[in-house]
Amino acid sequence: MAARSGGFLLLLLLLLGLAARGPAAAAAAKMKVVEEPNSFGLNNPFLPQTSRLQPKRDPSPLSGPAHLFRLSGKCFSLVESTYKYELCPFHNVTQHEQTFRWNAYSGILGIWHEWEISNNTFRGMWMRDGDSCRSRSRQSKVELTCGKSNRLAHVSEPSTCVYALTFETPLVCHPHSLLVYPALPAALQHRWDQVEQDLADELITSQGYEKLLRALFEEAGYLKTPEDSDSVREGGAKALAFQTLENCSEAHRELWKEVRRLRSVLTQHGIPYAQASETPPSEHGGPRTPTDRTAEQLRGDPGPRGNTL
Repeated sequence: MAARSGGFLLLLLLLLGLAARGPAAAAAAKMKVVEEPNSFGLNNPFLPQTSRLQPKRDPSPLSGPAHLFRLSGKCFSLVESTYKYELCPFHNVTQHEQTFRWNAYSGILGIWHEWEISNNTFRGMWMRDGDSCRSRSRQSKVELTCGKSNRLAHVSEPSTCVYALTFETPLVCHPHSLLVYPALPAALQHRWDQVEQDLADELITSQGYEKLLRALFEEAGYLKTPEDSDSVREGGAKALAFQTLENCSEAHRELWKEVRRLRSVLTQHGIPYAQASETPPSEHGGPRTPTDRTAEQLRGDPGPRGNTL
């Protein structure tokens, strides 16, 4: 009975002490709930590494009009509906779902790849090799238009997994700001002048003119060659393309050298391996050199037809 009375008295004294110090002290006695900031999945340090954005490759080098290079290293965002789009010129385009769902989407819509050139004018920036979308990769085209300030003005998805972005900037308000010729080095400008002269002298066709200009733009780094465009696959694998028998034979020799090197490494470490059934090029008497007739077929030449002219 005495113990129960002592406990009651102690509780009464504690309540009186809290009341004497006012409501602030009583509130301080409550547990504080700490809310974790939400970054919508954008490189959130609380997420596992596999959940962060993983680009398939590095962006292409800077290219195009030099006055646009000041946009490199900057990012511009736009929120439409429940998505936040972020454009980093010469780097990438990303999309982040603005919800508190546990599996809110965050993805890459494209990585800086090449320019789109039409009528000898830079018409847009292509961001390719974004996150996988069914059987292909997401890609975005950025159209540059005149504006009072640098801002991402509009984003749409005209076709599945292909996005269209409108970026406004005062850097393209001058009528000549997106012309290709002034952006070229002097040596390539001289080559372009020669191509124009050859076209005027009817030394080349219109089709040949277009091919020469494309080759010139590729050399300047504005466009990617077909091989470069097709080389990026899932995981960055490069597609092999053999245009001639010589290319195929050279690739065979290089692969056989690599096989022998790997076998030597395995032998040095005492690791057993299965003997392959392939025959090295030397046991075939070396790679065969195509005959004149084979070379003609590879070039598409019809070959000799008697004495017919």
